[in-house]
Amino acid sequence: MSDDPYPALRLKDLAVNDRPQERLEKLGPGALSDTELLAMLLRSGSKGHNVITIAQRLIAEAGSLPALVKWNESDFRRLTGIGRVKALQLVTVMEIVRRGLARGPEAEEEVLNRPELIQAHFAPQIAGLAVEKFWVLCLNRKNRLLKQVEITSGTATSSLAHPREVFRAAIRHGATAVVCVHNHPSGDPAPSAADVQVTRQLRDAAKAVDIDLLDHVIVGRPAADPLGRGYYSFRESGVL
Repeated sequence: MSDDPYPALRLKDLAVNDRPQERLEKLGPGALSDTELLAMLLRSGSKGHNVITIAQRLIAEAGSLPALVKWNESDFRRLTGIGRVKALQLVTVMEIVRRGLARGPEAEEEVLNRPELIQAHFAPQIAGLAVEKFWVLCLNRKNRLLKQVEITSGTATSSLAHPREVFRAAIRHGATAVVCVHNHPSGDPAPSAADVQVTRQLRDAAKAVDIDLLDHVIVGRPAADPLGRGYYSFRESGVL
């Protein structure tokens, strides 16, 4: 008996009606297992490593299919049978999933006027992010979301936002108010001196263009926040 916990199941060993593509065409995506869905994304294996086996190993290593959303390129490339191109394809799919979770069909109806609501809104987007991003939430008069705009994206140590870009986006989308948001990849939302400085610049620019700056929120993870909240609000701190 083989000691391999992932027996090498080959597509050609399956009956035609049991192959993922045939089952997908006949029964729809809901009928496929997690392994089969992932195999459809992978499309093909590599020499000595068929696509079903690779899909099985990916899910086993991650612990579940949803857990793969947090994986980056290097995580995928650790598995034998996944090269650079396939890893980048998977990272792309996971980013689409992440954005889809964050921007559901009712996203435009969200009221985002409290930091805890903003943290909940961004939690799926920042899961596993290794870089710092800065967003502006463009709101209408009722503080409902008109448009979420990513202003910049960089490394964890970059200074990300300039007020000119923030309020250019707000004006373009007809916002009467904005909330600025950025993440700390460490998970600890405590502000840096640079964060305080850019918030003051944003505050002054908002007055100049007559658009309300409701808040600037730093989002992280509750587990990494000494206060257990997972966010920091400059409005609550008195800077705004």
